[in-house]
Amino acid sequence: MEAVARLNNVPTSPRKMRLVAGLIRGKSVSRALGLLKFEPNSGAARLEKLLLSALSNWQQKNEDARIEEANLYIKEIFVNEGKMLKRLRPAPQGRGYRIRKRSNHVTVVIDSMTEEQLEQQSKKSKKANK
Repeated sequence: MEAVARLNNVPTSPRKMRLVAGLIRGKSVSRALGLLKFEPNSGAARLEKLLLSALSNWQQKNEDARIEEANLYIKEIFVNEGKMLKRLRPAPQGRGYRIRKRSNHVTVVIDSMTEEQLEQQSKKSKKANK
């Protein structure tokens, strides 16, 4: 059973947020929370809060299941462009330079791993260690 959380109109550029989202894509939820806690980028704190929200959404859907035993991982995370505020900055000789203040929308989908996925992941980690 998967759970979704969305964060709209985050006042950072989508490019900066995609860098942080790329760090946690496909990782387990506990590992992703650990990475985000110590990541210095500005979007990490917002993504950490969003991931905790997705986790509580999953817990509400699955009240009888335990989070520790569910093997939750980030199935999907993507960052889309949001509304752009356009401003003018004074420039030499009476001109004006346009400033675009970008925003973004982030969507996180978490899901529990099946037994097959766990086996495939352990095989990949064994090959990587050799």
